[in-house]
Amino acid sequence: MITAIVMVSVEANRIPEVAEAIAGLDGVSEVYSVAGDVDLIAIVRVKQFDAIAEVIAGRLSKVEGVVHTDTHIAFRAYSRHDLESTFSLGLD
Repeated sequence: MITAIVMVSVEANRIPEVAEAIAGLDGVSEVYSVAGDVDLIAIVRVKQFDAIAEVIAGRLSKVEGVVHTDTHIAFRAYSRHDLESTFSLGLD
């Protein structure tokens, strides 16, 4: 599974509607409204690398109200659970 984290800038008066539209797209697993430099963060999960372009460039960036996207591809996932397991074994 390939995961992309997409920072999304949105027209200020359209954030809720844009978030719901993005959340409804195939390949988008979660959308968060956030504070900071961007308005939304979308988590895209697809099986093939080529599908990232379909989801982000082909659909997400074309949602009315989206101003700009910045995409980050995840290489590896680290969870709190995994880290706690490692430390409990005494590994550094």
